[in-house]
Amino acid sequence: MVKLSILEIIERIENEEIFHAVVDDYSFSIKIDDYVPYACAAINNGHHFSQDLRDNCLLNIQERWYEEDPSTGQMIAGLPITLIALDSRFEYDLNRHPQDAIYETAWGKNVWRKPLNSDQHDRSIRKHDNFYKVVLTLMVKLEELFGSTVFYDLHSYNYKRWDRVVPVFNIGTSNVDKEKYGTAITQWQDILDGMSLPIDQKIVCKINDVFEGNGYFSRYVTANSLNSLVLTTHVAKIYCNETSGIVYPEVVHSIQDLFKYYIKAHAHRFYDRHDAY
Repeated sequence: MVKLSILEIIERIENEEIFHAVVDDYSFSIKIDDYVPYACAAINNGHHFSQDLRDNCLLNIQERWYEEDPSTGQMIAGLPITLIALDSRFEYDLNRHPQDAIYETAWGKNVWRKPLNSDQHDRSIRKHDNFYKVVLTLMVKLEELFGSTVFYDLHSYNYKRWDRVVPVFNIGTSNVDKEKYGTAITQWQDILDGMSLPIDQKIVCKINDVFEGNGYFSRYVTANSLNSLVLTTHVAKIYCNETSGIVYPEVVHSIQDLFKYYIKAHAHRFYDRHDAY
């Protein structure tokens, strides 16, 4: 892995270079082991929180971790193209529009003792904008090379806060052309439905059951692409104790190993059906 500026990362993508980098402000990492018609993102994976924000934040480290998507970056780490956030969503949320990316309240709790100063605010929005500059460059390059692309947008959620039985996996499709991509969505649901994990819960995948996939990443890619599908996929936090913060490595590694195989298989079936060339 190397440390690169946003402009250097963009230049490497445009030149179709193979690389693994962290951006020079350490806000996210990008890996391209091969140029393939699919990419994976874990945009709420991050836990980094700038030192100058900590004393002003009303939420402790555990409260922040509880609403983040821990280990989702590791789950996609075996895939050839990954975008993994390193900063906490409480600094700025990459799955929200830049105008709303900095929380004032989150899940019913006030976040800041006092409003951020202009330098802190501008720094966070600049990081948000830079991430999406890279997303746009990558999306354009993959569509240029392959005609169609599928993005696997991975999130997690706290299933114990629900007062009903909720699925282990959820696919959100509110921003997706369901007529055009219906088969790909159903195939992805069938794959997740059939996964075998070392957990006690029955593994079920539903569509738009707990979330409808209306995050900014999905909206951005859909609005700026010609022929790209975003599969916003939520995994319940069956891979950790969501209240204590203990992560179950055997479950995380199992998901990682299965995703490495199943995402590749699904993406190639998608490409065979939607290749625009």
